[in-house]
Amino acid sequence: MPKYSIVVPFHNEDENVTTLYARLKQVMEQVGGSFELVLVDDGSSDRTYKLLEEIAAVDSRVLVVKLRRNFGQTPALAAGFDNASGEFILAMDGDLQHDPNEIPKFLEKLEEGYDVVSGWRKERIDNFIMRRIPSRCANWLMAKLSGVDIHDFGTTYKAYKREVITNIPLYGEMHRFIPALASWYGATICEIPIKNVNRERGKSHYGIGRTFRVFFDLLTIRFLIKYLGRPLHFFGTFGALGIVGGGLMSTVLLIMKLINWKMNIMDAHGPLLVMGAVLIVAGIQLLAIGLLGELQVRHYYTTDHRVPYAIERLVRLRTPEMPGMLSDN
Repeated sequence: MPKYSIVVPFHNEDENVTTLYARLKQVMEQVGGSFELVLVDDGSSDRTYKLLEEIAAVDSRVLVVKLRRNFGQTPALAAGFDNASGEFILAMDGDLQHDPNEIPKFLEKLEEGYDVVSGWRKERIDNFIMRRIPSRCANWLMAKLSGVDIHDFGTTYKAYKREVITNIPLYGEMHRFIPALASWYGATICEIPIKNVNRERGKSHYGIGRTFRVFFDLLTIRFLIKYLGRPLHFFGTFGALGIVGGGLMSTVLLIMKLINWKMNIMDAHGPLLVMGAVLIVAGIQLLAIGLLGELQVRHYYTTDHRVPYAIERLVRLRTPEMPGMLSDN
């Protein structure tokens, strides 16, 4: 089993594949210790997979994971993590905007005992209005809502101990929240500054729309951290408040009707009556949602692990040291 696993997802990066492989190989050979490169093709439509296959054909330390279609960055990372076998796992982008020469800094922190080491693009060089301002706002909110005091949640450039990352379910775009989710498990987290390098070749897959989707994910991560195992505590609180509020309004109106039997409640206090009824019905619905959430949590913890991706094949060079490894599966 290798000591280090480097996981890199690729999507239409044929101009960067071979260059990144050469740099990663050089850095990891200087680091020392056994390593593997887990290169994930996330449904590329260019020559990315062909180049990855050629690399795997000559280097037994390379494992290529080909996904059946483009699932997205988080599922691609999940596929890489699930197929990585190293004690320490490092993830990075495949567009050469992450400098492989900084890998030793990540591994050094893991050796010191940290469970998660997160990169921090301290001096960003991308567009100020379209990228940096929304990113700063999102990172500030994530830090406040998650309680994890780091500056840069968005970068993929992070390193993990194997036992930590394998306990975190990844789906949607949850890769940016791994430090927050890891903190829920009691992981120790640190942050190191990294270079923010301009893309050398190829076209960026990031846009302003992706940045703004983060704000919706903030609600999800806050809920997951605080109420993952007890959703009824969240929905039940609002449901109970609605039922109590609606019940008090209805009680007041009932007393008024009993005191003045001839009074038409709908004419005199129609809005209050409707509001009370709505609060009671909404409260009951929220309680029902909370109970359904509890059932879902129970189902989650009692069923087999499911993955958000589908693998078409795994490619690795067969060597005498790996008699059971298939070259193409």
